[in-house]
Order: sequence, then C-alpha cells, then structure tokens
Amino acid sequence: MTTRKIQQKIFYPTSLVLAVIMSDACLAAEVLTKKRSPTKKTEAVLKNSDIVELKAVTVAGKAAQEPGDPYDKSYSSTNSTAATKTDTPLIETPVSVQVVPRVVMDDQKSVTVKDALENISGVRPQPTLGNDVGFLIRGFRQPKFFRNGLVANGTNANFPSFFDTANIERLEVLKGPASILFGRIEPGGLINLTTKKPRDIAYYSLEQQFGSYDFYRTQWDATGPVTKNGKVLYRFNGSNLNSNSFRDFIFKDRVMADASLTWRATDATDFTVEVEGIDQDYQADYGIPVVGTRPAAIPVSRSFGDPNDPVDHASKVNLNTELTHRFNESWIFHNRFLMQRTNSAETFINPAPAFGKALNEITGEMQRNIFFQSQDTESYATNLDLTGKFQFGLTRHEILVGYDYLRSFTKYHTQGFYDKANSPALDINIYNPGPSYGIDPALFTSTLLNTEPLDTGSNFSVFKDQWHGVYFQDHIVLWDKWHVLGGGRYDWTETGTAYRESFAVADNALSHSSPSIIRKNEGFSPRVGLLYQPLNWLSVYGNWTTSFGASNGISSTGATFAPQIGEQFEAGFKTEWFDKRLFATIAYYHLTKENLLTPDLSTPDLNDSVAIGKQRSQGLELDVSGQLTEEVSMIGNYAYTDAQIITDTRKLNGHLNGYEGNRLPNVPKHSGSLWLKYDIKRYVPLRGVSFGVGAYAVGQREGDNENSFQLPGYVRLDAFTAYHWKVGGMKWTAQLNVRNLLDKTYYESTDPNLNLSPRLSVYPGSPLFVMGSIRLEY
Repeated sequence: MTTRKIQQKIFYPTSLVLAVIMSDACLAAEVLTKKRSPTKKTEAVLKNSDIVELKAVTVAGKAAQEPGDPYDKSYSSTNSTAATKTDTPLIETPVSVQVVPRVVMDDQKSVTVKDALENISGVRPQPTLGNDVGFLIRGFRQPKFFRNGLVANGTNANFPSFFDTANIERLEVLKGPASILFGRIEPGGLINLTTKKPRDIAYYSLEQQFGSYDFYRTQWDATGPVTKNGKVLYRFNGSNLNSNSFRDFIFKDRVMADASLTWRATDATDFTVEVEGIDQDYQADYGIPVVGTRPAAIPVSRSFGDPNDPVDHASKVNLNTELTHRFNESWIFHNRFLMQRTNSAETFINPAPAFGKALNEITGEMQRNIFFQSQDTESYATNLDLTGKFQFGLTRHEILVGYDYLRSFTKYHTQGFYDKANSPALDINIYNPGPSYGIDPALFTSTLLNTEPLDTGSNFSVFKDQWHGVYFQDHIVLWDKWHVLGGGRYDWTETGTAYRESFAVADNALSHSSPSIIRKNEGFSPRVGLLYQPLNWLSVYGNWTTSFGASNGISSTGATFAPQIGEQFEAGFKTEWFDKRLFATIAYYHLTKENLLTPDLSTPDLNDSVAIGKQRSQGLELDVSGQLTEEVSMIGNYAYTDAQIITDTRKLNGHLNGYEGNRLPNVPKHSGSLWLKYDIKRYVPLRGVSFGVGAYAVGQREGDNENSFQLPGYVRLDAFTAYHWKVGGMKWTAQLNVRNLLDKTYYESTDPNLNLSPRLSVYPGSPLFVMGSIRLEY
C-alpha cells in the first residue's frame, strides 16, 4: 500500500457537494471529468453556486507501476511477450513461461545471466571454456539466446558469448519447443533477454560494487525525455567490470555501454533504435579433471593454464530497431531488426589429446599443448508481426501472423595442437603443478606457427546459415473461461560448412557447393494449447507442440543428417493469489528429441559429428514468484527431471546401443531454489531495512554421455541485507550480499564435448564470495 497526500486546495460548488451527499455522485463526477455535458439545470446550479474550500485529502491505495519502472520492487510478473508475442496474461496462456524481473537481479546482485537463471526451474548452466554460453532447459542444451525476441548470438551459438546484466530489464524463459514463433531452436525452451527501454520520466542511477577476489564493478543508468513535448526519449546505461577469480590465473575485465532513442512520431507510431557495445579481456578456463568417478580431489582454485598465457579478447556490437504502429486499439504492427558482430580470439594451454586420455589418473601427470582459436560472426535477424483483436459470434480472437528472416556468417580459424601432446615439455602434475608454471613466451609463438596435422587445409572454416519462416497463431476465448491457442509455422533453412586452407577457398567452396556442403531443409511446426479458467485465480492447461531444427553438422564421410525434431506434451495449472501479487505454475511434460548430433570421437577431425538417436526428458516443475505480504517477497522453484538416451543408433565396440538407457549429462533428477526477502515497512525505527536468504539445491548429475563419472549434489546458501534512505530528492541504498555463505565445495557442470572431453573439464562453483555495494538513484 502506498499513501500519498494531495496538498493542493480543491474548490467545488456547494451544490455539487450537496449532490454527492444526496447520492447524486455519478452526475457530479461525470460533469467534473467532462465525460458528460451539463444539462441546463446543472449549468444554472453551477452558475449560482457558492464556493467552498475542501481540506487536504489523503488517498491510500496501491500505486500503479508501469512496466520497466525502476522504482517497482515487485517480484510478480503477469505478462510475457516471449510466449505468444502478444500481451496475453500468463494465467491465460496454455504454456509454461517464467520471468525473472529486474528487482530480483538487483536484490541478488546477479552480475551474470547464469546467476539470474538459477531462479527458474529446470534450467542448468553448461558453458564451454567458462564463457557465458550454454544452458540446459528441461534436459536439452540450448546455446542460443534471444534479445528482445530475436536471436542474439547467431546460429553457430557454441562460440564464446558474453552478456552483462546492467542493461537487462528482465529475463523470460519459455519452456518446451518454441519453433512456432522463433524458428530453428532446441526443444527444451527459449531464453529471452529484454533490455531496458527509454522512459518519459527522468531517472538516474549510479552504483559501485566491490567484492572478493578483487571484484570491482560500476554500473549506471540514465533515461528521460530529450524534448519538452516527450516526442523523443533516451536511455544510456552500462557497466565497467574488473575482476579476478577464485581460480588461479583467471580474470575478466569488461566494459559494456548501451544507448537507445525512442521517437514517438505520432500518437500511433513509435520507433526505437538501440546500440550496445561490449569489449572484454579474459582468460579461458577449462576447469579441473576427473579421477575415477569424481572430480579430482584437488583445490577448486587450481588451474592448469599458465601465468604467461596470452590474454584472450572478445568484443560484440548489437544494433537493433523496433517499430510499432497502432492502426487502432485492436490492430498493431511490429517490426524488429537486430544486427550483431562478434569476434573472439583465445589462446590456452589445453590437455592433449583434448578428447582423449590426456591425464594419467594414477600418477596425476597430464599432457598438454598450446591451442588457438578465433571466430568472427556477422548475423542479421528481422521479423514482421501483425496482431489483431476482434469478436466473431460468441468467441473473442487475438490473432498473430508473421514472417522472420535470419542470416548468419561465421569465420573460424585454429592454430596449434589440440590433439597432439608436447610431452614432456608441457606435462603438468595436477597434485603439484607449481614446477610446470611459467612457460617461455617464445614457445607460444613457435607453436602457433604450426597446426594440428589433420586433413590438409582444415584449419580455416566458414559457416553460413540462412532461414526464414512464416507463422500464424489464434488465441480464441469462449465464454470467458475457455482459451484455445492454435497455430503453426513453416520453415525453410540452409546450412553450410566448409573447412579449407584459407577463408577465401572455404567461402568459394560454399558458393559453388555440392549438396553435401549446403544442406537444405524445410518443415512445419504446429502448436495447440487448451486452457480452462474456472476461477479468476485458477487455470488448468495442456499443450502439444513440436520443434524443427536443420541438420547442423556433417559426418566423417561428408554425409548429411536428417533434421532434428522435437515433440512435447505438457499439462499443468496456474494460480494467482493475494490480489494477483503471487503467481505459481505447476507443469508436467514429456519431451523427446530425435537426431541429436554429438562430436564423433572415433575420427581425428574435431568437426565430424555423429547422430546418437533419440533422447527423452520428462518431469514435473513448480515455479512461484511474487509477494506473500506487503513486506515479504519470494521467488522459488523445484524440478524433477528424468532425462535419458532412449535410442542409440551407433555401434560401440561392434555392438549397438552403447549409450541407450544412460542419463543425459549435467541434468539432476532433483533441483530447486527458494529466495525470500523481507522489507521492513511497518516498524518505523527499522523502516528502510531489507534482508533476505536463498537456498539452491542440486542433486547428483552424470558427467558425460557414457555416465562414466558423477558430479555430487550440493546445497548452497546465499544471503543479503540492505538499507535504503533518502537525502533530499535522492535515494541511497547500501547493500551487502554473501554467496555460498557456508563456503561449500561444489561443481556446476562439465564441458559439453565442444572444446574438451567432459572428463578433463569440470567447472567448480565459487567458494564464499562477499559483495558490497552503494547505489544512488534520483
């Protein structure tokens, strides 16, 4: 509840005051608000009335918050554009959609997207080389991110990707296949980042953070009108990060700046342009190896890189636009466009062979060599959407028709050796690594003049992807209780990869390609959902949907693979409590995926793939977020995930079904979290104090497809406290956050066979981490 005083004096005619007293309030209100023209009788009354002065009035009630209001401290979210590309409330949407609002990220001090996504059921990190890429959703890896509804990291999304949360307004996760509206995507779900938009009310903030392991981060935000009439609005936000790590030799320095302008050309048309730039220096990290069936019993701080390893670098530029035109209250046209350029260059001392037995688990001796990889990606994405609302007979309709297009072009180059050890020169003992540290810088230079002795000219690669699709959707409402969501999409895709002795030769091979280089696929993806809302606060729903993915690899013989297909059945219910302040979803799903590709480790070429048949994930998920009381907020989740390989078409050691029945790697059967925050408002002496605690639990996970080792389960405790106060028109916040309060040792994930074997790359979680911050808003 928010209480505001109206200080100005209000003057009303005496006769109108009497009219209110005599139950003629409606007539008086309509006259005063000019919603009704005064009659001759009323005009006479107004003309001859005396004037009385009313005292100041105190009005108590809930203050309405606009979307994206920086002062909105509510954990609840009732809408999401990711699910339907419309403004349909979540409780009327027959799919599972979860949202992490900005206030949660601020309370938890989520510096990475990974930290924020811990609040959503069934989502687990699975990065490569410690980068911000790769998540498991409902058991299936999803390397892609979407930014304001468009692909944010190209089609070859396994290359290094990096984000900063300073310009993120909220995170949305759509569970299950999302191909109907977003095209080629993995069936587990979709992660959409919604960035901050310009506002018509001036707002400024500056925050300084500091913490363990020489962590320093500054973030800022400024927005408001450019012109007096509010036709042009701006926003400028960003961050500057300098941080070491609990891991030896690992660090990250990053600068992000985001600027946007909104032009309200007319009352019906507005246009927004946004430019984001990120520049990052860092060291790639491949974690620690496995000994036996568990991560090696060594300090989680121990790294097997080198202090003389050259610094890695990555940069990214996003340019996106959004045009909205409202023909009337019912029909709206949207156009979005996103151009992205990313590049990265990484040199690291990796175990060699990277996908073999580089470690002698008895002696602890690990063979290594020096490897370099770089990538440059340019991608363009756009869509056109038309939404409309109308009534037909006894039914209400909200329809969507659209078209989207994506083109992505990537150059990938390698030097050095990932499969051939430089032994004994670069050997290191994982139990006593000190004597091997300090590699001669000249060795990096000389090694990178050579390449892995594979097929001639395979170290220059070009990837080209192009796909476009048309889609439609109709949300039908019957008798205000039944909601039918139906639609479909047709895709046309082209995917090409060439490995040659130079980029020019590889690009020429794609331009004059054979069918084995350029793979073309097309397919239809339907979605049907049904929701029944017997009460305003309760919905019961179910859906059936499919996903379509173009073949995205080639075999050792150059043969193509059939497209990846996903299918899901889902049922559940949604509830809203406490005047829509608390929202909950319970969902059961059964999800399958066919023709999954994985690196073919039986050949020397890292780029060869093999299909491993069919996988299945099924389980139960619970998500709750919002306000329990005026002072207590919460966000929590639980997931039971049963994810297995149910068909394996490969031959291992001459026998079929080598992995059949194995659990999918890095997927716990049980996981969940609960974060509670208490804002003291009623006890005046402590008003302005906030504090909270969070628990994050993850069960045991298999480390690889072979199920040859396991990552132990863990429970992590976090906590925070903050104090808010005002000085003049400025709001100050001092905050202290503690992550891993009990300093537990735990392991988050393994590499998904992209840069190293999972047995050589287990990523440990951070020990006790303390962060302090001071924030100014006005």
